[in-house]
Amino acid sequence: MKIVAALTNPALAAKAGEQGADLVELRLDLMNGDPSRILRQYRRDCTLPVIATIRSGSEGGQFFGDADGWMAKIRPVLRDADYIDVEQQFASHVPEIRAAGTKIIASHHAGEMPALFSLFTLERDLRSYGDIPKIIVTPANDADLIELITFTQAAAKPVITGIMGSRFRYGRAVLPLFGAEFVYCHLGTRTAEGQYSVGEFATLMNLLRQPG
Repeated sequence: MKIVAALTNPALAAKAGEQGADLVELRLDLMNGDPSRILRQYRRDCTLPVIATIRSGSEGGQFFGDADGWMAKIRPVLRDADYIDVEQQFASHVPEIRAAGTKIIASHHAGEMPALFSLFTLERDLRSYGDIPKIIVTPANDADLIELITFTQAAAKPVITGIMGSRFRYGRAVLPLFGAEFVYCHLGTRTAEGQYSVGEFATLMNLLRQPG
């Protein structure tokens, strides 16, 4: 399990490693300025691997263009990022991303809880174009959360699973214990409701992993 510091302010990158992050996500859809300049500043301040993300409005972000518009914005950082987050609706541009030698996090964010069989189908579809599938869902009840844990444990690895919203926030801490590869936390402004801070989550994982 690795902790990802999801940032809306690249100036905070230098603090990410100090607080326990293993990677940084730059939410470029939530930042002003030229993406390539932002990545260059990041590389000056931080040596952690970086995920470049432009999240669509339909999946909880602030990008409202089409696939070609998304690619135009992400293209300047292809060779500077370690990972590019690619939603299914932007997957037509995967060959260009692959040609740049950058790894792909194939992501899906849902405001509902799919059925268990649908999670496995989605994982297969995402893995068909990405290096790591990322599936973030919204459980409606305890049974949904148990199904998500079951899926996380049984799915091929690596896989990223997570929770949208704050109602089942504790699920963010449970899923890594069953095989979720990355956990997204905030450093500064939250990029999603219910996120733990990097420091909180690092402390929490240390406590959970300590022998009795």
